Amino acid sequence: MKKPPVIGISACLQQGPRGLQHIVRAQYVEAVVAGIGAVPVLLPAIGPAQNIAALLQRLDGLVMTGSPSNVEPGEYGGRSRPGTLHDPARDATTLPLLRMAVARGLPVLGLCRGHQELNVALGGSLHQHVQELPGRVDHRAPDSDDMDARYAHRHWVDLAPGGFLHRLNGGDGRAFVNSLHGQAIDRLADGLAVEATHEDGTIEAVRWTGGPGFALGLQWHPEWHVKTDPFSAAIFAEFGRIVENGV
Repeated sequence: MKKPPVIGISACLQQGPRGLQHIVRAQYVEAVVAGIGAVPVLLPAIGPAQNIAALLQRLDGLVMTGSPSNVEPGEYGGRSRPGTLHDPARDATTLPLLRMAVARGLPVLGLCRGHQELNVALGGSLHQHVQELPGRVDHRAPDSDDMDARYAHRHWVDLAPGGFLHRLNGGDGRAFVNSLHGQAIDRLADGLAVEATHEDGTIEAVRWTGGPGFALGLQWHPEWHVKTDPFSAAIFAEFGRIVENGV
């Protein structure tokens, strides 16, 4: 019997009611299990204490999760702005993890913060408050305690003609997605190609084209709809196929 692939899922380090906790939202785990049929392994945010080389030898792919926190601006030469949360322990874990994973050709799926981490890890930068940029709309989540409302699909993205997502979407050039981010890609890292954009110019998806292997970053959250939305399901299913069979 064929063994299922093992997928690492990045965790955040957050203050809980009784101390620090390594946190992963359940939807990421469920999407890896239901959408890929893989074994999920949670990766704690422990920075240099993590033996990344040894870890990557045991994984078949990576899912880099979203988070309430943002990449520390110093990681891309920026300055911190008021009103943003940071998780330096996560940065110290995920950024070197991503660099080594891409270099080794280990498949990566980056979601929201994970999409931004992929860009920063490879040398790109971020806008810290997209809604303040001329001509941009507010991409942040609705102000609601209803999680289904917060993660509901809100706007269209345009898929790059002939790109990976365009083909995965059956040749349809647009997809309806959710939006829960205040930051977005500014300077695109070398080796990344744009796979999707919002009509205001915000980069919504990128793909690694700078060498062998596969890495895809999505600014939205398909894990929330993997059981109900065909495009979200297709993203995880195809990622699973690549993990097992290559690009």
